[in-house]
Amino acid sequence: MRRPIILALAATCVALSAPALAKDQLVLAIGGEPEQGFDPLLGWGQYGSPLFQSTLLTRGQDLTPQSGLATAWSLSEDRLTWTLTLRTDVRFSDNTPLTAEDVAFTFTAAAEAGGRADLSALASARAVDGNTVEFTLKAPRITFIDQLMTLGIVPNAERENGYGDEYGRQPLGSGPYRLGEWQEGEQLIVERNPYFYGPTPVFERLVFLFTDEAATLSAAHAGQVDLAAVPPALAENIPEQMHRVIMKSVDNRGILFPMQPATGEKADNGAPIGNNVTADLAIRQAVNLALDRETLVDVALNGFGRPAFGPADGLPWSHKDEKLATPNLSRANALLDEAGWVRKEEDGLRYKNGQPARFRLTYPTSDTTRQQLAQVSAEMVRPLGIEMQPTGRHWDEIQREALHQDAIVFGFGSQSPQEVYYLFHSEHAGFGFYNSGYYANEAVDQHLDAAQAAANTEEANQHWQAAQWDGDTGYGVQGDTSWAWMVNLAHVYATNRCLDLGELGVAPHGHGWPVTANLLEWRWTCD
Repeated sequence: MRRPIILALAATCVALSAPALAKDQLVLAIGGEPEQGFDPLLGWGQYGSPLFQSTLLTRGQDLTPQSGLATAWSLSEDRLTWTLTLRTDVRFSDNTPLTAEDVAFTFTAAAEAGGRADLSALASARAVDGNTVEFTLKAPRITFIDQLMTLGIVPNAERENGYGDEYGRQPLGSGPYRLGEWQEGEQLIVERNPYFYGPTPVFERLVFLFTDEAATLSAAHAGQVDLAAVPPALAENIPEQMHRVIMKSVDNRGILFPMQPATGEKADNGAPIGNNVTADLAIRQAVNLALDRETLVDVALNGFGRPAFGPADGLPWSHKDEKLATPNLSRANALLDEAGWVRKEEDGLRYKNGQPARFRLTYPTSDTTRQQLAQVSAEMVRPLGIEMQPTGRHWDEIQREALHQDAIVFGFGSQSPQEVYYLFHSEHAGFGFYNSGYYANEAVDQHLDAAQAAANTEEANQHWQAAQWDGDTGYGVQGDTSWAWMVNLAHVYATNRCLDLGELGVAPHGHGWPVTANLLEWRWTCD
């Protein structure tokens, strides 16, 4: 019953604001509703504009740090202390000043809250004076700078209108917009913050609709939205009054392999660890060589994407030569032969020491794209004598039973190399969904540790790349082949022809509203 209500609300918003809608108001249907509200301490604003809050630094189009609340920032020679100087003209939307005390409180509280902000390296945050804040780390962590670019600043809990339990539903910040009305489950209305220190947003009001894919497309075809997220399978069906805008992404999908043999060992939650088939390098190499990634893009993404060969294709910390000429079945067959995997005529499968080349390829039942990728990739691999068995399961089942023993179709993709650290460092083996295959390589660990201990991002990038492939070893397709990366999704939007979204950056994995990252650059081009 909710869908007609939502569309009626959208129509009401349009009607009430006409004819000023074209310049004053945008109606957006670009993603789901944040379950925990608009609290940065719990993860709000990590992807896209935090709307209500500001961050110390911002991320440029090339992903490098730019000024935000801070005008200057530096890292000490021992790489343990970050010092930032704040602007002096910043005020919260209640017209009270934002100071270093608010910044120190935000980071301290976020570290204790355990949200999406990775502050595990933070030892302390303190206000040196009203406009200077200092962060001390437990150990060098170059990726700490990413938290400076993504954690929105909230008011100190000890001040009037300060942070409290209801903050997520009544956010107060120094961002370009302030909360107008939130009708949970239906829509969010935000209005310009008159005290915003930056350039005045072009649009007085933004209306975010929380609709499913079908309702979003219906609203777009009815002319009720100005910007709508469109899944790849439906991206050809753009309304006539709109045009298609594609945001490049590193929102990837790939097969994570269990890297250890099955010895009966179990994880803390009782889930079995290891797989005797995927623990063999030749199997992993053969799967990678068999995948026709262009076909996967065409079939599973309707052509809206690009092949993937690593976790961060095209980003500064990704190895530039990390590609394979695929499919190459002759090379794959040769590798399997050399490794002792012998094909039997009875069933066409390969065997080694009595073990058939058969394993489950698990995907979440709720994700049709991953289902298609699993099914099509299994067909591509079958001629090699390898049987990947596509198996749909609920996430709780995957965590409880399959996470460490099945090959799994996962999705990752980040604007920070911190994700690479979690995916491939042995100390994070079995850590959540990241290194669930228990990958471990001492040389890779050394490269990852060197990256975190680097003096700057340029130096760190050399070590991140070496972890992927250093000429001798690495986690990537030239080395241990710990994954079979398949595709990078394109993020597709149906956009009002009068709405100019400016220069969009590279979107991460599909959480939040990444298209809003450059919100202040959006323009209306019609009279």
